[in-house]
Amino acid sequence: MDLETFTPGSGRLEPRAALRSDAPALDLNGTWRFRLSPTAKAPEDFARPDYDDTAWDDLPVPSHWPLHGHGAPAYTNVSYPFPIDPPHVPGENPTGDYRRAFDLPEGWTGGRLRFDGADSFTRVWLNGHELGFSTGSRLPFEFDAGAWLRPGRNVLAVRVYQWSAASYLEDQDMWWLPGIFRDVTLTRSAADVFVHASYEDGRGTLSFESSGGPVTLSVPGLGVSGLQPGAEITVEAEPWTAETPRLYDAVVTSPEETVSLRIGFRTISIQDGVLLANGRPLLLKGVNRHEFHPEHGRAVPYETMREDVLLMKRHNVNAVRTSHYPPHPDFLDLCDELGLWVIDECDLETHGFGQVGWRANPTDDPHYADALLDRMRRMVERDKNHPSIIMWSLGNEAGVGRNLAVMADWARERDPSRPLHYEGDRSCAHTDVYSRMYASHAEVEAIGRLAEDPLDDPELDARRRAMPFLQCEYAHAMGNGPGGLAEYQELFARYPRLAGGFIWEWIDHGLAHPAYEYAYGGDYGEPVHDGNFVIDGLVFPDRTPSPGLLDLKKVFEPVTFEFADGVVRVVNGYDFADLAHLAFVATVQAEGETVVEQRLDLPAGGGEAKVPDAPGGAGERWLTVRAVLAADQPWGPAGHEVAWGQTLLAPAPSRREGGAAPGLVRDAGDIVAGDSAFDAGSGRLVRLFGLEVEGPRLDLWRAPTDNDRYGGLEGKWRALGLHRLTHRVDAVELDDALTVRTRVAPAATDLGMRATYRWSVSGDGALLMSLDIEPEGEWADPIPRLGVTMSLPRSIGGVTWFGPGPGEAYPDTGLAARVGRWTATIEELQTPYVYPQENGHRAGVRWADFGAFTVSGDPVFGMTARRWSTGELAAAQHRPDLVPGDRVHLHLDLAHQGIGTATCGPGALPQYDLKAHRATLNLRFDRGTA
Repeated sequence: MDLETFTPGSGRLEPRAALRSDAPALDLNGTWRFRLSPTAKAPEDFARPDYDDTAWDDLPVPSHWPLHGHGAPAYTNVSYPFPIDPPHVPGENPTGDYRRAFDLPEGWTGGRLRFDGADSFTRVWLNGHELGFSTGSRLPFEFDAGAWLRPGRNVLAVRVYQWSAASYLEDQDMWWLPGIFRDVTLTRSAADVFVHASYEDGRGTLSFESSGGPVTLSVPGLGVSGLQPGAEITVEAEPWTAETPRLYDAVVTSPEETVSLRIGFRTISIQDGVLLANGRPLLLKGVNRHEFHPEHGRAVPYETMREDVLLMKRHNVNAVRTSHYPPHPDFLDLCDELGLWVIDECDLETHGFGQVGWRANPTDDPHYADALLDRMRRMVERDKNHPSIIMWSLGNEAGVGRNLAVMADWARERDPSRPLHYEGDRSCAHTDVYSRMYASHAEVEAIGRLAEDPLDDPELDARRRAMPFLQCEYAHAMGNGPGGLAEYQELFARYPRLAGGFIWEWIDHGLAHPAYEYAYGGDYGEPVHDGNFVIDGLVFPDRTPSPGLLDLKKVFEPVTFEFADGVVRVVNGYDFADLAHLAFVATVQAEGETVVEQRLDLPAGGGEAKVPDAPGGAGERWLTVRAVLAADQPWGPAGHEVAWGQTLLAPAPSRREGGAAPGLVRDAGDIVAGDSAFDAGSGRLVRLFGLEVEGPRLDLWRAPTDNDRYGGLEGKWRALGLHRLTHRVDAVELDDALTVRTRVAPAATDLGMRATYRWSVSGDGALLMSLDIEPEGEWADPIPRLGVTMSLPRSIGGVTWFGPGPGEAYPDTGLAARVGRWTATIEELQTPYVYPQENGHRAGVRWADFGAFTVSGDPVFGMTARRWSTGELAAAQHRPDLVPGDRVHLHLDLAHQGIGTATCGPGALPQYDLKAHRATLNLRFDRGTA
């Protein structure tokens, strides 16, 4: 077999829509017999019906064979794992042979064999006859099986080659996972229908196309029956939107079969450079979604697809880009049903050609024109009836070339109702929207103002300036982060030209692994890989939301709150829905304890409401107003929180008050204050209210985040030596207070920090620390953190604190954190990123009670507590590498460097850079409650 052919397939039937039919069908999923060969030259005698496969293994279909003990997965982001020499492929070409025997029901005649997805080059035999082959891994193909079916027992044989000329078209950022990973069906359905359902001025317009003989369409919910192909009618219909996903059940009847589908009336248009849905501006609050499951790879169960959509809806996501291939059709059904705007992306990426200057790129090679057009046709024909799909995307990161025009021209002719998307060509010569990846905030603002840098071609430049702009990828959600979300969203909301964007990406692609918990690139011994770059999602592999997703929910909130004296103004931020489905609850808390709670009455359009009167009293008081679902929705239960806002009602007094200060006394080698003590030589605190401690001492280092590493800050910090600071004590002075003068600096540089600690004791027995920090020398780059670290006995089990929570927060993240009283164990304070890194920082803490002692800020501090040191955290590469030690490591910080999104995109915005500067940290230590 010529695996180096440019031809996309042979023997296949014309592509058609994915439809639900009453025609007989046999589900051929299940246990198949399987054999893996190291090359493509294995004998083909296995296709004979009488072939003895008893020595073969069992393999489930759908699945990927590397996830069942046959070979191993491999991950690359950009690089091809084989030489770039199209259309040639390696001689070492893993080849999987499949066999499945099935019984044909009595009376069965005719039928089609349908494969919904097989990676990457697939040949099919039925009862020893070769039906043909197909490429295009994430797209369906069908063969006419009728002439070769037999009464009773039939044998289906399939050979799947991992590498082929088509593999050059499938260089998406994901695991390389061959196999039959979607459904296999024998069906007698042959129907193909294309329903057109537009919406304008309160009315829907309906028509349809169909292949074959006499066909009629009926929509009982609209009183439509017997509609003929090509006929057009106008009906009183409710529109479909992602916020109000109104669907109408329809049936298309022919003499051979009846198919059912769901119709949504909606019109997507572009006017004056603004993207519109049903005549209203559309703001996409989206995510990029790969198909992924930690045990099954891209063979995602239906329940998991539904979980994805429900999670998206519950976190205020309204759009999804199917990166970088069409998903299983069931996922699109769920988007129709539950409401998500979709950009459906073609199964095309040639990213690795960028590493050789785009030479021989298939996108510009006429030999590949038929293959690229074939992929576009199969996507559009399969998915054309989904109201959720608002754009077709030509592919991803495939450079530029003549074949894009071939794809775009065909798609516009076949379906002029949907705009075309493609990011890889800055000229937008073949698209209807201007799309970019990872543009900075400044560039996004310039584009919003129509002030972007011009193209060289004035005609193309004018055409592009008339287009809506979207970020098909931004805010790379890898590890701790992303930062800068709120600033992006403010720009999207401010400029009508900006249609929003899609976060990269939805899920960490960590494969379940017995030793590592979750594996990433290189964990299977791949010679070429891109490490943990595949761990870049808003949810962890088990679909637990990360702090990034919680922040995104806050940023994407469809309701906002504006507070004034005694009132709150509730603003409706939905594009299409009102607020009638929401209830509003106002809560007043003092020091995190609820003192008043009541429901607010608001009109469906939003407006002002009086907030509850709060009783007086001591302590910091906050008003929180929450918008929750008033009743169950298809995507969330009653009481689910959609949005919230918070305002300070009364600040707390200074927390350093404590009356007159008795002196500290020298006692042998210690300086003692009651049952607290300092080492007389170093001035270091060694006992705190009877608890053995070490520290606190100045700390400038943090375990680098992915953004620190990929953005270059870690390299600068390590080159400077911030991970190996030296501490010199210059003076320990005792009078009414203890003054400890130190200099903290890395070796091999004249940069340093003067750190002067002043300890005193309040009249009520609290220890008061004032730390003055003064940098020496020219610190050119941001520093990781500015604060102190100390260690505590392992018996410290948890903490209750007052301040933002419950989750982590950094200068440009933590948008989901609200001020309150929170409790967590030391273990619960950790964010279990698949690749361990800086995490768990609670910012803006007023006080924190560790049981044995309480620490308070004047006014606030940042807190991190772990059962491993920063050095151990920085050295870890997988979750199991972090083993609890004998100490609890507590960080009490003044400031942190921002997070940014520098794994892809900009680093932290300038206002979130932590520059070395003079600063003072004031802390109060009180005896604890335990």
